Amino acid sequence: MQSHPDDERCSAAGMLLSGQFIAVERPGVVQAWTKAHTSAAILAAAVLLGSGVAVAGVGPETLKGVPVLPVPVFEETGLPAFSMPVGATALDASTPTGGAASTDSGTSTFDGGTSTSGSATGMGSSGDGAGSTSMTSMMSQPWGDAASQKAQSVGITPVALAATCQIEASGCQTNPASGSTTITGTFQMLDSTYTAMIKAAVADNPSLAANIVPGLAGKLDPATQSIAAAEYLKQGAVSLQNNGIPNPSVLDVRGYYNFGPAAGANISQAASGDLMSSQVSGLTTAQLKANGIDPATTTVGQWRASVTAKIGASAASAPVLLGKA
Repeated sequence: MQSHPDDERCSAAGMLLSGQFIAVERPGVVQAWTKAHTSAAILAAAVLLGSGVAVAGVGPETLKGVPVLPVPVFEETGLPAFSMPVGATALDASTPTGGAASTDSGTSTFDGGTSTSGSATGMGSSGDGAGSTSMTSMMSQPWGDAASQKAQSVGITPVALAATCQIEASGCQTNPASGSTTITGTFQMLDSTYTAMIKAAVADNPSLAANIVPGLAGKLDPATQSIAAAEYLKQGAVSLQNNGIPNPSVLDVRGYYNFGPAAGANISQAASGDLMSSQVSGLTTAQLKANGIDPATTTVGQWRASVTAKIGASAASAPVLLGKA
């Protein structure tokens, strides 16, 4: 009996599925299979059987969901570990407590004030101890960093500027009340002095002009007024150098800032036992008392101690001019 083509395919498929070695001849094709290729044999048998023959136990596989694709993962090395430094640096390690802003009777021709009135023995407050410093008082203000940079641009030490606002603005407050319509701002300056000092500072360093609030409105901007105050301190230090003090300190220049050029030179060279009233001319009794000076009793030594108590000993002895430390 003649064999049917499908019988031949079934026979071949059965031999393939049983794992036996077979050779199936087709025109121009010979395929060999072994037990080690069982999975491949199943696929080949399905091809041989064609569409009309099914292999028992083998059916189509249906994918369940989207095939999972491999996702490459690369290790991130990250940033190296580091520690943020803690703490702040201050040029002045002393501990002032500050004082009230100076008052003005309306006729004073000088800038600034010694901040407390009353008898000489009661002037000032506690000195170096635990607490804030002149530099940290200024640097705690939003304009402090700009003022510090401007001081150096003018040519003075930041601590000299900080000590000034420590006294004039009770710890470098922003625009404290002063009781005067002309002596105003964080550095307590007369309109005329402020205007002249801004002009002089810009003449020496034109780059400062880009950061100045124009007109007298600049007096109420502490960063702008700091330029004028720094210039005034620098001129005071130069004036004292011309009067025989080679490296004026903050305490030396305080008299100049507070009472003007002539009185500043007198106070810086006066003996501790001399009366302050004998060193300062042109001020009435009321004006002296407004600056914490009793005309009959306050000595230069007591006045110096008062200033030092407010700004701290290290600030008081610090040089005003840059490069003179």
